Amino acid sequence: MARLAPISRNHAQSQSLNQVQPLLKPVYLALSQPFKGKTSVAEESVAVLDPTVFNQPLRPDILHLCVVHHLDSLRQGSANTKTRGEVRGSGIKIRRQKGTGKARLGDAQSPMLVGGGVAFGPKPRDFSTKLPRKVIEMGMRVALSAKVQERKLGVVSQLSWPQGKTKHLAQKIDHLGMRKTLFVTGLSKPSATLERAIANIEKVKLITTEQLNVYELLKWPRVVLDVKAVEYLERTYKKDVPFTPTPTNS
Repeated sequence: MARLAPISRNHAQSQSLNQVQPLLKPVYLALSQPFKGKTSVAEESVAVLDPTVFNQPLRPDILHLCVVHHLDSLRQGSANTKTRGEVRGSGIKIRRQKGTGKARLGDAQSPMLVGGGVAFGPKPRDFSTKLPRKVIEMGMRVALSAKVQERKLGVVSQLSWPQGKTKHLAQKIDHLGMRKTLFVTGLSKPSATLERAIANIEKVKLITTEQLNVYELLKWPRVVLDVKAVEYLERTYKKDVPFTPTPTNS
């Protein structure tokens, strides 16, 4: 049995300091150019992102679980076939049992006959699967972090458009190179003019943070969030881990 030796106070303090978790560094991301406003973004316009949400290690297994869980929930499960007891028709025997030289048959609803019932066919069922809430939250952190690492995540000050014309907004999106982009707003309801203008633009989609999931993050090559969306995601998925304060210009 090992003997416990007394230790000094200074040694105990040094041991406790060694056990303190290191501070995480925040993620700095330059703001992207908005739809309307200045033609160029100032160099000092930088978004400071929570590292517990936007700087997590890549976990393909977690992403796979979340994607399968989402796709299973989309399956209708409405396929339905009729058994021999559900097919309409008479239950009389087609021909006599013996003496014809042919195979014995029962009624016309037999699965062996054309127009008969289906043996072991599909019935309505629920394909949705269960996944722990913490796994889904971890999948959101990993998916957002993967977009940051791939430099496929953008942040804008706000998502708005002054008019509901699709033509001018499509030209603006082409000018900014934001085709194949998922735009996410933190507002409960997006701007009516922006929602109407962006609805008919190909390879572009606008959703709210409540509609955002891991599947959408992985499906779209590029994701653009507004500031309110970033605040919502950090408020919902952040973990209580200290990180270094952001330096400010005096």
